[in-house]
Amino acid sequence: MSRVARALALLVVGAVLALLGAGAAQAAGYRYWSFWEGSGSGWSYATQGPSLVRPDDGSVQGFRFAVSADSQDASKPRSAPDFAKVCADTPAKDGSKRVAVVIDPGTAADAPDGETPPPLRTACARVAKDASSAEALAAVAKPLRYDASAMLCAISGYPATGCGEQVSGDTGGSGTDG
Repeated sequence: MSRVARALALLVVGAVLALLGAGAAQAAGYRYWSFWEGSGSGWSYATQGPSLVRPDDGSVQGFRFAVSADSQDASKPRSAPDFAKVCADTPAKDGSKRVAVVIDPGTAADAPDGETPPPLRTACARVAKDASSAEALAAVAKPLRYDASAMLCAISGYPATGCGEQVSGDTGGSGTDG
């Protein structure tokens, strides 16, 4: 085999390996709580974190634990954003607002090894008019655990450990529709 042919063959093999490596890197995801805002009968991925969002009275905020590659792939809460249903037994009160909170711990496929996700639940938070979504969540789902960069790591103690860790893409994550 001539030097040119050998160099060309090595170049082709290198390019194929690089493409395969890039595909594997893209298949990786992260296990984390994503934050959603309810609108009508659907969910929109929140563009700000829960500590920055100041929901209006009558809003629905969702939190979903799952393995996702990025916000485009993030799994939505599996319950519809229904303020009237969630807050039916929580009357309005002067000086406060009501925020429906949907907490979806995801599926067994998304759970860290050795953990079982608790059931999906909803709660109505009655909080101060200027409260953030994080404060509404804290009012109905203690304890919360955050990391040093203020990433939400656990809701009501789930998961017990970890925070946004990278996982391989073959975990069987629940995908966008859950």
